[in-house]
Amino acid sequence: MVHYSSPKDPVAHYSSPKDPVVHYSSPKDPMVHYCPVLSQEALSFLEDLAERDVGGEVALPHSWPWQASVQVSNPRGSPFKHMCGGVVLNKKWILTAAHCVETDELRRIVLGDHNLTDYGGQEIYKTVGQVYLHPEWNSTRVDDGCDIALLRLHTDAAINKYVQPATLPKPGDELSKKTTCYVTGWGMTKASGEMSMLLKQVYLPLVDSKKCSSKDYWGTTVKDTMVCAGEGDSANCQGDSGGPLNCVVNGRPVVYGITSFVSARGCSQPTKPTVFTHVSAFSEWIESVRQRTQRCLCGKCMDDLVL
Repeated sequence: MVHYSSPKDPVAHYSSPKDPVVHYSSPKDPMVHYCPVLSQEALSFLEDLAERDVGGEVALPHSWPWQASVQVSNPRGSPFKHMCGGVVLNKKWILTAAHCVETDELRRIVLGDHNLTDYGGQEIYKTVGQVYLHPEWNSTRVDDGCDIALLRLHTDAAINKYVQPATLPKPGDELSKKTTCYVTGWGMTKASGEMSMLLKQVYLPLVDSKKCSSKDYWGTTVKDTMVCAGEGDSANCQGDSGGPLNCVVNGRPVVYGITSFVSARGCSQPTKPTVFTHVSAFSEWIESVRQRTQRCLCGKCMDDLVL
């Protein structure tokens, strides 16, 4: 799910949550099976990432091991369906977009996946214990920013070759326009198309903030807490929301953005690049949520209550 602006490009209207912090009860996680082998081809992919020029293609399986699928219960067909992307922070936490998780739908997180329709043995299925929306998120005014949320898993996920934490930027870190960035997800390949069942990747050129916030582009809709990337044929689409903008810094991919919104005119508009939540602008909030949701009593840590 991608947030769309309206045809004239103000932002779409959504009912806002009553509380910035939401708690959902979760059923017990299903048993999973792990496959311990990662191909050399997938390992070498990250080493060569900075030299690749990807114009939209199926990713090498498990080459983006911090990519998660945020899924919701499906009234028709399979029990769950892909809704948004997410980013693995560690064995407990998933980072995603606030607009993906502001309702009380039953959710599960799938980690270590590549083909959503084929069980390969390495997938990990987890239910969501708690959902934390940024307190300044307003679903009726997406252009206010703060389209970011944290999901605490009901039980810890295993970290292995298929599931690995993302590297996040430091507070205040900025990108040069020449930085190579890729977006990944199972979103639609075009505005009127179907979801991709295979994880895809696309190279997105960065659009500097001055240009992106000019009147010919997004104007005042884009704020300092956002990053713009992709023009023309390269863009995110429905189903990519909440997923990572992976930018290569010193030869290593760093998640600088979380997919937020595109134009209502379509996913690939010349003057309407994809807009991402700037992760480094929310570093302190991310850390504060993670710290305040644990307390240690007599050497044993327990979750704080979420009211």
